[in-house]
Amino acid sequence: MDRIHIQGGTPLKGTITIGGAKNAALPLMAASLLTEGTLSLSNLPHLVDISTMAKLLGELGVDISMDGDATGGGHVGRVFRLTAGDLSETTAPYDLVRKMRASVLVLGPLLARAGRARVSLPGGCAIGTRPVDLHLKALEQLGAEIELTEGYIEARAEKGLTGARVVFPMVTVGGTENLLMAACLAKGETVLSNAAREPEVADLAHCLVAMGAKIDGIGTDTLTIQGVDALSGADYSVVPDRIETGTYAIAAAITGGALTIKGARADLLESVFKVLVSAGVDITETQDGLHIARTNGPLKGADMMTEPYPGFPTDMQAQVMTLMAVAQGASMITETIFENRFMHVPELCRMGADINVHGSSAIVRGVESLSGAQVMATDLRASVSLILAGLAAEGETVINRVYHLDRGYERLEEKLSACGANIRRMAE
Repeated sequence: MDRIHIQGGTPLKGTITIGGAKNAALPLMAASLLTEGTLSLSNLPHLVDISTMAKLLGELGVDISMDGDATGGGHVGRVFRLTAGDLSETTAPYDLVRKMRASVLVLGPLLARAGRARVSLPGGCAIGTRPVDLHLKALEQLGAEIELTEGYIEARAEKGLTGARVVFPMVTVGGTENLLMAACLAKGETVLSNAAREPEVADLAHCLVAMGAKIDGIGTDTLTIQGVDALSGADYSVVPDRIETGTYAIAAAITGGALTIKGARADLLESVFKVLVSAGVDITETQDGLHIARTNGPLKGADMMTEPYPGFPTDMQAQVMTLMAVAQGASMITETIFENRFMHVPELCRMGADINVHGSSAIVRGVESLSGAQVMATDLRASVSLILAGLAAEGETVINRVYHLDRGYERLEEKLSACGANIRRMAE
């Protein structure tokens, strides 16, 4: 199992290019199941989760070809062409689904197009309860018959799905995406209320429209879908990754450096940038992205609470906590999305951070500096928070169990090294 060694204390300087968003690419790939035509997706990141979804779709009979440089020179411009001409296989097996929760996104498209689906209950990062029952109850409202047997979701809609009004009891990104795809081929009108508003959901909706879907209310919490008989193929480019953007912005700030983040969009991160600016980070929009620097003296503590979009994203909580750990004063960070998303706290404390957790909130008292230590990654965003801590710490930090990183960050060590970081990956 690989580990990452970092010799901290070097301000980062240079340019980092942002790839396509993993959390947008995965549902877009699943949308290929809705049509016999070819869905061509560009700006796909080269990540383990993308490979897992490709393998799963291949198991379901999707023909996948790839263009673009997928080797040493980088992965900008990678294009997948996905063609689901024949859906003879409708079972998503445990061995693949257990690796990634987003695998459950094949449920809605399979059910809508083939009238049946057998999908293993999903796995993924152990950051808290993320129940799929919201997906299942909503699909039942469209006429699906669903049973849970031997760890699998068995779903049927032999006569097709029928539009309905669905009110989600709580905001669910995956549930919104599953229902949005399923409703495109349902008979009549479907209205999704209390729908997730995340940019990745809007990206999926825009792609579906390009495929011939009829969707109103994109970007709002009420989506209205008029079902159509069939969708066609399309060419579509994945939205840039806002979480990768925010992570590298914090890397610039926590090291006292300056980075140009190419391909980034400020409009996707307004809640995060509001916190960073209040902490003393300078953020400037450029012609092709953003420039991030810490030019206003020491960092200052800032409070934040995770919320569904357009609130502060839970996927940026660990990174901001790391930044607050070396800011002057105290900060309160409240997590409202996942109950187990403070697993990085003990590891940061091993590096000298002063953090006390009280229920769903953490009080962070800034320290003058962190110290390098042996730490262990517990999930994807916790992994990168420890990378950030290592970049800022005095001495060497060794991060174990870094396989989580490869699920969400493309060529991270290479990108950081090019900007001056002393970072290397080593096999145990």
